[in-house]
Amino acid sequence: MTDEPSELQEYRAAKDAFFRDEPESPLTPAHRRTFTGLAYYPEAPSLVFEVTPQPYEDLEVVELATSDGEAREYERWARIGFVVDGKEQALTVFRDPHTGALFLPFVDAGAGSETYGAGRYLDLPELEGGRLLLDFNYAYHPYCAYNAAYSCPIPPAENRLDIHIRAGERLGADAQH
Repeated sequence: MTDEPSELQEYRAAKDAFFRDEPESPLTPAHRRTFTGLAYYPEAPSLVFEVTPQPYEDLEVVELATSDGEAREYERWARIGFVVDGKEQALTVFRDPHTGALFLPFVDAGAGSETYGAGRYLDLPELEGGRLLLDFNYAYHPYCAYNAAYSCPIPPAENRLDIHIRAGERLGADAQH
């Protein structure tokens, strides 16, 4: 009997292959030649939540600063709450005004030591009944963590957590602090 890889393991293997093999990879060609895979935390089932967003009454378009000093526009869409290690947490979800995609940039207590100092991102799938899947196992570093030529939105102050989220991508040999 063989163990089938989990959905998360398949996702990580596909992402590693993209970083290693594809011209669109954020890694330079020289870096791709020595690339052996991104660094990840072990899967953390306790950091998966189905959350009910609390939409803001007035959708406001805000500018998030980017790593290259520019700004990118998003709709400040909803607030979500969840509990980690018995502590209530809350983050703001942003929506891309052009695609409607839900975007969650955040910084946790491990930023700069365990994870990229400017933060990580999550894309939030919508579930039935208006709920969202908040699965920190899919938290990822922005491309600017691997290549300064990329412009990446910086998580706003309202999305800074004072706890560690030990799930998703973490720092390894391929990322900048």
